[in-house]
Amino acid sequence: MARTHSRSQSPDSVTKKLKTSHITPSSSSSKDSTPHFAHNLFDHNTTAKLHAGYIANEPFKFAVVEKLFQDDLLKMVKDECLSELSFTEKETDIYKVNQTGDLASLNYLTEAQISLLPSLLTLRDALYSEKFRSFLQTVTGCGPLSGKKQDMSVNSYTKGCHLLNHDDVIGTRRVSYILYMPLPHYTLWQKDWGGALELYPVKEGADGQLEPEAMPAKVIPPSWNQFIFFEVQPGRSFHSVEEVVVGGEGEDGRERLSISGWFHVAQEGEEGYMPEAPVPETKSSREQLTSSSTVFSPYPEFPEAPHPDTALSDDHIGFLSEFLNPVYLQPRTMETLSSRFASESSLELHSFLSHPLADALQSRLREADTRDGLGIDRTGRIPAHTAGSQGAWRVLGPPHKWRYCVLNPPRPNAPVEVVSPRAAHTLPEEILRSLQNELFPSPAFRAWLAVVSRLLPLGYAAEARRFRPGLDYTLATSEEKDVRLDVVLGLTPGVAQKNRNGESSLASALDDVRGWQAAEWGGWECYMAPHNEEDDPAVYRSGSHSKPANNGSSNSHTPNGNGNQNGSGVPSPSPSDEDQEMPEEEEEDSTLLTVQPGFNRLLLVLRDERVMRFVKYVSASAEGSRWDVCGEYEVGMLTDDDEP
Repeated sequence: MARTHSRSQSPDSVTKKLKTSHITPSSSSSKDSTPHFAHNLFDHNTTAKLHAGYIANEPFKFAVVEKLFQDDLLKMVKDECLSELSFTEKETDIYKVNQTGDLASLNYLTEAQISLLPSLLTLRDALYSEKFRSFLQTVTGCGPLSGKKQDMSVNSYTKGCHLLNHDDVIGTRRVSYILYMPLPHYTLWQKDWGGALELYPVKEGADGQLEPEAMPAKVIPPSWNQFIFFEVQPGRSFHSVEEVVVGGEGEDGRERLSISGWFHVAQEGEEGYMPEAPVPETKSSREQLTSSSTVFSPYPEFPEAPHPDTALSDDHIGFLSEFLNPVYLQPRTMETLSSRFASESSLELHSFLSHPLADALQSRLREADTRDGLGIDRTGRIPAHTAGSQGAWRVLGPPHKWRYCVLNPPRPNAPVEVVSPRAAHTLPEEILRSLQNELFPSPAFRAWLAVVSRLLPLGYAAEARRFRPGLDYTLATSEEKDVRLDVVLGLTPGVAQKNRNGESSLASALDDVRGWQAAEWGGWECYMAPHNEEDDPAVYRSGSHSKPANNGSSNSHTPNGNGNQNGSGVPSPSPSDEDQEMPEEEEEDSTLLTVQPGFNRLLLVLRDERVMRFVKYVSASAEGSRWDVCGEYEVGMLTDDDEP
């Protein structure tokens, strides 16, 4: 279930009565809202200056009001938020945040409850007043805005909280806004603390749709009483919130507190209402985030396709023996694995690579992170977006779907260096390239997969991936029609711990109780059942804060629904008001499988159509990158006619 952090000392916490309806009855107050705003905000010169800046700003049109409200009012709002509201911690593939209910519902509270929030109610009514809506229309040219469809909440970003790339396009939203109240309010929020609003330029993708560049062009740190707003535009208004790296339990109270929401287009009965809004030609981030775009390479006609009941040839065993732990080439082991995969549709194989390759990789990958400023010496700070993307690596986007580093292809006409054995490579990138280009596409590995999975790989795609702390992730995508065999070789080095001499050393398996395996750093691989269409892609995978199990993998179901229910996983979709009393096992039913990052572990998963898959954002607190080699295979099923 969702974990709630109540800051109220009253047993009748106000937000327990909040509803999710966006249509708010007109406020009984008819007072002029102007005195609540900063002096001269509505002056012609101020409005004209904001409009000129709004038009000129890049990478898309936005405006920043450095002081929106009278300071005394905002301080009282801050105090009411902290003393009277309850915050629920939510975590999905796209965000982690502490959030209240919808403040548009304040009108549904009793007079006694409303009396606890007078300043917050004043601020809400001022924001959605005709005066302020007219001001927004003048600055942005956005057209009529609704006063009765209100959409706002209070959000608290403490240590580890973040919001990944999206464009906010949902339903009738027209203007997105955020009002900052960072804490403590008397302290200037520092850039190194994270929490900045990141705005992204766009380019035309391969499908002709606009998509965000991999790196933001504008970064705006929060400051007290600052108000940022922009018109919601499909395929253009891409933005994210940088992870906050300070605050949390036991610290000094620093948090990125804000009120955020949307102004919607005029609703029926309001001036400027249009019954049918024109359909935009550009797809929103939600519409683009419907399926993956994997390009598969076909296998050559020779050698002929392997059969699952045919033993590996001597040539296959000879090739694989340099890569694989010999235990996984033994017929009895392969038979046992095949039986397990048939019943569970997933396997996690530890110590998969041969010892020479594994030993060469672990230390060198850790050294690569240190070299690139992504290691333990970073002390939890967010690295530059260019970190780790020089030399052999480049950043792969677009970030409204995924962002991580992949290997650059070899330079044209560059000399090919043959190193034998492969573990003798001095650079870890070359060992990863060998796994990506030689092992995963090989006929020998195809035959091994056929025996273990009893499926016939028909096409393949493989890439070595580097997920940098504080930067990288994939969002949930799925295949609408086809089954896939996912094969992921996890290569994330273990946690370093200090010995008695203060020197770093790899933690033993028994001591490895923090970091990756404790679900503190993100980076877990997650499979979720198909979702029902709901309002917001930034919340449809929302729900509880319950974290994946600490044993390295967790199966609540297998990705085709045939496994055992023996674990927990990342949060399930957020229940509606009517479903909030749903039993916990039902609420988490959508999580099929979660696997924590680890070193030298092979994950095999048979993924049914429409099953969603993602790699959780890697937190800046991680002591290094999350590394893997990810293979995806088109597969055919065996029939009785296919018997040898």
